[in-house]
Amino acid sequence: MKTMYSYLRVIGYVAIAYILFEFFLGTDAEPAIFKYPIIWAILATVLFFGIAVEIILAALNNVLFRSLNQKEQQSYLHNQLAKEKSSFSWIKRTYKKLLGSKPLEEEHEIVLDHNYDGIRELDNTLPPWWVYLFYATILFSVVYMFRFHIFGGVDQEEEFEIAMEEARLQVEEYKRTAKDLIDVSTVELLTDPGDLASGKSVFEANCAVCHKVDAGGGIGPNLVDDYWISGGGIKNVFNTISEGGRDGKGMVSWKTTLKPSEMAQVASYILSLHGTTPMDPKDPEGELWVDEFAPVEQAEVKIIDSTKIQILIEDEPVTEDIIDDDGN
Repeated sequence: MKTMYSYLRVIGYVAIAYILFEFFLGTDAEPAIFKYPIIWAILATVLFFGIAVEIILAALNNVLFRSLNQKEQQSYLHNQLAKEKSSFSWIKRTYKKLLGSKPLEEEHEIVLDHNYDGIRELDNTLPPWWVYLFYATILFSVVYMFRFHIFGGVDQEEEFEIAMEEARLQVEEYKRTAKDLIDVSTVELLTDPGDLASGKSVFEANCAVCHKVDAGGGIGPNLVDDYWISGGGIKNVFNTISEGGRDGKGMVSWKTTLKPSEMAQVASYILSLHGTTPMDPKDPEGELWVDEFAPVEQAEVKIIDSTKIQILIEDEPVTEDIIDDDGN
Protein backbone atom coordinates (compact mmCIF):
# COMPACT_ATOMS: atom_id res chain seq x y z
CA MET A 1 0.00 0.00 0.00
CA LYS A 2 2.24 2.76 -1.29
CA THR A 3 -0.13 4.79 -3.46
CA MET A 4 -3.07 7.00 -2.66
CA TYR A 5 -5.24 4.80 -4.87
CA SER A 6 -4.67 1.89 -2.51
CA TYR A 7 -5.97 3.88 0.45
CA LEU A 8 -8.94 5.11 -1.56
CA ARG A 9 -9.84 1.57 -2.62
CA VAL A 10 -9.76 0.31 0.98
CA ILE A 11 -11.96 3.20 2.12
CA GLY A 12 -14.27 2.44 -0.81
CA TYR A 13 -14.64 -1.21 0.25
CA VAL A 14 -15.71 -0.18 3.76
CA ALA A 15 -18.02 2.56 2.47
CA ILE A 16 -19.79 0.20 0.06
CA ALA A 17 -20.30 -2.37 2.83
CA TYR A 18 -21.70 0.31 5.16
CA ILE A 19 -24.09 1.62 2.49
CA LEU A 20 -25.37 -1.89 1.77
CA PHE A 21 -26.05 -2.54 5.47
CA GLU A 22 -27.89 0.76 5.82
CA PHE A 23 -29.92 0.13 2.67
CA PHE A 24 -31.11 -3.34 3.66
CA LEU A 25 -31.16 -3.14 7.47
CA GLY A 26 -31.35 0.53 8.44
CA THR A 27 -34.53 2.37 9.45
CA ASP A 28 -35.54 6.00 9.81
CA ALA A 29 -35.60 5.65 13.58
CA GLU A 30 -32.18 4.06 14.04
CA PRO A 31 -29.13 3.45 11.79
CA ALA A 32 -28.30 -0.20 11.18
CA ILE A 33 -24.83 0.22 12.66
CA PHE A 34 -26.40 1.05 16.06
CA LYS A 35 -29.31 -1.36 15.78
CA TYR A 36 -26.98 -4.30 15.02
CA PRO A 37 -23.61 -3.75 16.77
CA ILE A 38 -22.18 -6.82 15.01
CA ILE A 39 -21.94 -4.65 11.88
CA TRP A 40 -18.93 -2.95 13.49
CA ALA A 41 -17.13 -6.30 13.53
CA ILE A 42 -18.12 -6.99 9.91
CA LEU A 43 -16.84 -3.59 8.77
CA ALA A 44 -13.59 -4.19 10.66
CA THR A 45 -13.26 -7.52 8.85
CA VAL A 46 -13.87 -5.84 5.48
CA LEU A 47 -11.21 -3.26 6.36
CA PHE A 48 -8.74 -6.01 7.32
CA PHE A 49 -9.29 -7.98 4.12
CA GLY A 50 -9.13 -4.80 2.03
CA ILE A 51 -5.73 -3.93 3.48
CA ALA A 52 -4.59 -7.54 3.01
CA VAL A 53 -5.62 -7.52 -0.66
CA GLU A 54 -3.79 -4.25 -1.28
CA ILE A 55 -0.65 -5.56 0.43
CA ILE A 56 -0.77 -8.74 -1.66
CA LEU A 57 -1.22 -6.73 -4.88
CA ALA A 58 1.68 -4.46 -3.91
CA ALA A 59 3.86 -7.50 -3.21
CA LEU A 60 2.99 -9.04 -6.59
CA ASN A 61 3.80 -5.77 -8.35
CA ASN A 62 7.11 -5.63 -6.52
CA VAL A 63 7.97 -9.19 -7.57
CA LEU A 64 7.06 -8.45 -11.20
CA PHE A 65 9.07 -5.20 -11.09
CA ARG A 66 12.18 -7.02 -9.85
CA SER A 67 11.83 -9.58 -12.63
CA LEU A 68 12.33 -6.82 -15.23
CA ASN A 69 15.74 -5.78 -16.49
CA GLN A 70 17.12 -2.32 -15.73
CA LYS A 71 15.90 -0.71 -18.94
CA GLU A 72 12.39 -2.12 -18.52
CA GLN A 73 12.31 -0.95 -14.90
CA GLN A 74 13.22 2.61 -15.92
CA SER A 75 10.55 2.57 -18.63
CA TYR A 76 7.97 1.29 -16.13
CA LEU A 77 8.85 3.98 -13.56
CA HIS A 78 8.72 6.67 -16.25
CA ASN A 79 5.24 5.54 -17.35
CA GLN A 80 3.97 5.42 -13.74
CA LEU A 81 5.26 8.95 -13.08
CA ALA A 82 3.65 10.28 -16.24
CA LYS A 83 0.37 8.61 -15.31
CA GLU A 84 0.36 10.18 -11.84
CA LYS A 85 1.12 13.62 -13.26
CA SER A 86 -1.69 13.39 -15.80
CA SER A 87 -4.10 12.18 -13.11
CA PHE A 88 -3.62 15.26 -10.93
CA SER A 89 -2.73 17.89 -13.50
CA TRP A 90 -6.38 18.92 -13.96
CA ILE A 91 -6.63 19.59 -10.21
CA LYS A 92 -3.60 21.88 -10.34
CA ARG A 93 -4.90 23.69 -13.40
CA THR A 94 -8.32 24.20 -11.82
CA TYR A 95 -6.73 25.45 -8.59
CA LYS A 96 -4.59 28.02 -10.40
CA LYS A 97 -7.56 29.13 -12.48
CA LEU A 98 -9.69 29.72 -9.39
CA LEU A 99 -6.93 31.77 -7.77
CA GLY A 100 -6.56 33.95 -10.86
CA SER A 101 -3.09 35.03 -9.76
CA LYS A 102 -0.19 36.00 -12.00
CA PRO A 103 3.20 34.30 -11.72
CA LEU A 104 6.10 36.54 -10.69
CA GLU A 105 7.56 36.65 -14.18
CA GLU A 106 4.27 38.10 -15.54
CA GLU A 107 3.59 40.71 -12.84
CA HIS A 108 5.00 43.49 -15.03
CA GLU A 109 1.83 43.20 -17.11
CA ILE A 110 -0.41 44.38 -14.27
CA VAL A 111 1.84 46.99 -12.61
CA LEU A 112 0.12 50.41 -12.31
CA ASP A 113 1.86 53.73 -12.85
CA HIS A 114 1.51 54.62 -9.17
CA ASN A 115 4.78 54.83 -7.26
CA TYR A 116 4.87 55.58 -3.54
CA ASP A 117 8.45 55.89 -2.34
CA GLY A 118 9.44 52.90 -4.43
CA ILE A 119 6.32 50.93 -3.59
CA ARG A 120 4.36 50.03 -6.71
CA GLU A 121 0.77 48.80 -6.99
CA LEU A 122 -0.50 45.76 -8.88
CA ASP A 123 -3.83 45.81 -10.68
CA ASN A 124 -4.99 42.44 -9.31
CA THR A 125 -8.55 41.38 -10.00
CA LEU A 126 -10.82 39.53 -7.60
CA PRO A 127 -10.09 35.76 -7.48
CA PRO A 128 -12.53 33.86 -9.70
CA TRP A 129 -13.60 31.64 -6.81
CA TRP A 130 -14.77 34.77 -4.92
CA VAL A 131 -16.62 36.09 -8.00
CA TYR A 132 -18.34 32.72 -8.58
CA LEU A 133 -19.37 32.58 -4.94
CA PHE A 134 -20.82 36.09 -5.20
CA TYR A 135 -22.83 35.09 -8.28
CA ALA A 136 -24.07 32.02 -6.40
CA THR A 137 -25.37 34.22 -3.55
CA ILE A 138 -27.25 36.38 -6.06
CA LEU A 139 -28.82 33.29 -7.62
CA PHE A 140 -29.75 31.98 -4.18
CA SER A 141 -31.40 35.28 -3.24
CA VAL A 142 -33.55 35.20 -6.39
CA VAL A 143 -34.68 31.62 -5.69
CA TYR A 144 -35.33 32.51 -2.04
CA MET A 145 -37.42 35.55 -3.01
CA PHE A 146 -39.64 33.56 -5.37
CA ARG A 147 -39.90 30.59 -3.02
CA PHE A 148 -40.84 32.41 0.18
CA HIS A 149 -42.09 35.88 -0.76
CA ILE A 150 -43.93 35.25 -4.03
CA PHE A 151 -45.16 31.66 -3.78
CA GLY A 152 -45.70 31.77 -0.01
CA GLY A 153 -43.34 29.05 1.14
CA VAL A 154 -43.11 27.88 4.76
CA ASP A 155 -41.13 30.43 6.76
CA GLN A 156 -38.90 29.78 9.76
CA GLU A 157 -41.66 30.30 12.31
CA GLU A 158 -43.96 27.83 10.54
CA GLU A 159 -41.12 25.33 10.20
CA PHE A 160 -40.52 25.65 13.94
CA GLU A 161 -44.19 25.02 14.71
CA ILE A 162 -44.26 21.99 12.41
CA ALA A 163 -41.12 20.59 14.00
CA MET A 164 -42.52 21.14 17.50
CA GLU A 165 -45.78 19.40 16.58
CA GLU A 166 -43.87 16.44 15.15
CA ALA A 167 -41.77 16.29 18.31
CA ARG A 168 -44.89 16.43 20.48
CA LEU A 169 -46.41 13.50 18.60
CA GLN A 170 -43.17 11.55 18.96
CA VAL A 171 -43.08 12.23 22.70
CA GLU A 172 -46.71 11.11 23.07
CA GLU A 173 -45.99 7.92 21.13
CA TYR A 174 -42.93 7.28 23.29
CA LYS A 175 -44.91 7.82 26.47
CA ARG A 176 -47.62 5.52 25.19
CA THR A 177 -45.16 2.67 24.74
CA ALA A 178 -42.94 3.51 27.73
CA LYS A 179 -45.46 2.75 30.45
CA ASP A 180 -43.12 3.52 33.35
CA LEU A 181 -43.03 7.22 32.43
CA ILE A 182 -46.55 7.55 33.85
CA ASP A 183 -47.08 10.13 36.58
CA VAL A 184 -50.12 11.61 38.31
CA SER A 185 -50.64 14.16 35.54
CA THR A 186 -50.61 11.62 32.69
CA VAL A 187 -52.12 8.50 34.26
CA GLU A 188 -55.33 7.25 32.66
CA LEU A 189 -57.89 4.65 33.68
CA LEU A 190 -56.93 1.26 32.24
CA THR A 191 -59.68 -1.06 31.05
CA ASP A 192 -57.69 -3.75 29.25
CA PRO A 193 -58.29 -7.17 30.88
CA GLY A 194 -54.57 -7.83 30.94
CA ASP A 195 -53.86 -4.62 32.85
CA LEU A 196 -56.68 -5.32 35.30
CA ALA A 197 -55.42 -8.87 35.85
CA SER A 198 -51.94 -7.51 36.61
CA GLY A 199 -53.48 -4.91 38.94
CA LYS A 200 -55.38 -7.66 40.74
CA SER A 201 -52.16 -9.61 41.31
CA VAL A 202 -50.41 -6.54 42.71
CA PHE A 203 -53.42 -5.72 44.91
CA GLU A 204 -53.66 -9.23 46.37
CA ALA A 205 -49.90 -9.36 47.00
CA ASN A 206 -49.53 -5.93 48.61
CA CYS A 207 -52.88 -4.30 49.44
CA ALA A 208 -55.18 -7.11 50.53
CA VAL A 209 -53.53 -7.37 53.94
CA CYS A 210 -55.04 -3.98 54.90
CA HIS A 211 -58.01 -3.68 52.55
CA LYS A 212 -58.98 -7.39 52.26
CA VAL A 213 -59.04 -9.35 49.04
CA ASP A 214 -62.51 -8.07 48.11
CA ALA A 215 -61.46 -4.45 48.97
CA GLY A 216 -64.15 -4.29 51.66
CA GLY A 217 -61.73 -2.74 54.14
CA GLY A 218 -59.89 -3.92 57.24
CA ILE A 219 -57.11 -1.88 58.72
CA GLY A 220 -57.51 0.27 55.65
CA PRO A 221 -60.75 1.84 54.41
CA ASN A 222 -63.45 0.33 52.22
CA LEU A 223 -62.47 0.85 48.56
CA VAL A 224 -65.72 -0.08 46.83
CA ASP A 225 -68.10 2.60 48.15
CA ASP A 226 -68.46 6.26 47.13
CA TYR A 227 -66.45 7.72 50.04
CA TRP A 228 -62.77 8.49 49.79
CA ILE A 229 -60.33 9.90 52.34
CA SER A 230 -57.88 11.28 49.76
CA GLY A 231 -60.23 11.62 46.80
CA GLY A 232 -61.44 9.16 44.20
CA GLY A 233 -60.81 8.87 40.49
CA ILE A 234 -57.75 7.46 38.76
CA LYS A 235 -55.49 10.43 39.45
CA ASN A 236 -56.26 10.66 43.17
CA VAL A 237 -56.02 6.91 43.71
CA PHE A 238 -52.75 6.74 41.75
CA ASN A 239 -51.36 9.66 43.78
CA THR A 240 -52.37 8.03 47.08
CA ILE A 241 -50.67 4.78 46.10
CA SER A 242 -47.56 6.64 44.96
CA GLU A 243 -47.20 9.20 47.75
CA GLY A 244 -49.03 7.44 50.60
CA GLY A 245 -52.03 8.42 52.67
CA ARG A 246 -52.42 10.81 55.58
CA ASP A 247 -49.21 11.75 57.40
CA GLY A 248 -48.47 9.56 60.40
CA LYS A 249 -51.46 7.25 60.17
CA GLY A 250 -52.22 6.61 56.53
CA MET A 251 -50.91 4.20 53.93
CA VAL A 252 -47.19 4.20 53.21
CA SER A 253 -45.81 5.35 49.87
CA TRP A 254 -45.42 2.58 47.30
CA LYS A 255 -43.46 4.47 44.64
CA THR A 256 -40.18 2.91 45.74
CA THR A 257 -41.65 -0.60 45.59
CA LEU A 258 -43.99 -0.52 42.59
CA LYS A 259 -43.29 0.73 39.08
CA PRO A 260 -45.50 3.54 37.73
CA SER A 261 -47.13 1.07 35.34
CA GLU A 262 -47.94 -1.26 38.24
CA MET A 263 -49.43 1.60 40.29
CA ALA A 264 -51.61 2.55 37.31
CA GLN A 265 -52.76 -1.06 36.97
CA VAL A 266 -53.61 -1.50 40.65
CA ALA A 267 -55.38 1.88 40.78
CA SER A 268 -57.47 0.91 37.75
CA TYR A 269 -58.25 -2.47 39.31
CA ILE A 270 -59.43 -0.80 42.55
CA LEU A 271 -61.75 1.50 40.61
CA SER A 272 -63.11 -1.48 38.66
CA LEU A 273 -64.37 -2.88 42.01
CA HIS A 274 -66.60 0.15 42.61
CA GLY A 275 -70.16 -0.91 43.36
CA THR A 276 -69.34 -4.53 44.17
CA THR A 277 -70.56 -6.12 47.39
CA PRO A 278 -67.79 -7.24 49.76
CA MET A 279 -68.40 -10.05 52.26
CA ASP A 280 -67.96 -7.84 55.34
CA PRO A 281 -67.78 -4.21 54.19
CA LYS A 282 -66.32 -1.59 56.47
CA ASP A 283 -68.32 1.55 57.20
CA PRO A 284 -67.67 4.46 54.82
CA GLU A 285 -64.79 6.81 55.68
CA GLY A 286 -63.87 10.18 54.24
CA GLU A 287 -66.12 12.28 52.05
CA LEU A 288 -68.55 11.48 49.27
CA TRP A 289 -66.67 11.90 46.01
CA VAL A 290 -68.31 12.49 42.63
CA ASP A 291 -66.25 12.71 39.46
CA GLU A 292 -67.22 15.99 37.80
CA PHE A 293 -66.20 14.59 34.41
CA ALA A 294 -68.12 11.33 34.73
CA PRO A 295 -71.01 10.80 32.25
CA VAL A 296 -74.49 11.02 33.75
CA GLU A 297 -77.35 8.64 32.96
CA GLN A 298 -79.87 9.95 35.44
CA ALA A 299 -80.03 12.72 38.01
CA GLU A 300 -82.69 12.68 40.73
CA VAL A 301 -83.31 15.73 42.92
CA LYS A 302 -85.06 15.30 46.29
CA ILE A 303 -86.17 18.20 48.48
CA ILE A 304 -85.22 17.53 52.09
CA ASP A 305 -86.52 20.80 53.52
CA SER A 306 -86.72 24.44 52.53
CA THR A 307 -82.95 24.85 52.77
CA LYS A 308 -81.56 21.50 51.61
CA ILE A 309 -81.81 19.30 48.54
CA GLN A 310 -80.29 15.89 47.77
CA ILE A 311 -78.96 15.03 44.31
CA LEU A 312 -78.51 11.36 43.38
CA ILE A 313 -76.38 10.74 40.27
CA GLU A 314 -75.89 7.39 38.57
CA ASP A 315 -72.40 7.04 37.15
CA GLU A 316 -73.33 5.37 33.88
CA PRO A 317 -73.00 6.39 30.22
CA VAL A 318 -75.67 8.70 28.85
CA THR A 319 -78.14 6.79 26.71
CA GLU A 320 -80.83 9.43 26.17
CA ASP A 321 -81.67 13.03 26.93
CA ILE A 322 -82.49 13.52 30.60
CA ILE A 323 -83.98 17.01 30.18
CA ASP A 324 -86.96 17.49 27.93
CA ASP A 325 -87.86 20.60 25.94
CA ASP A 326 -89.91 21.98 28.87
CA GLY A 327 -86.88 21.79 31.15
CA ASN A 328 -88.29 18.87 33.21
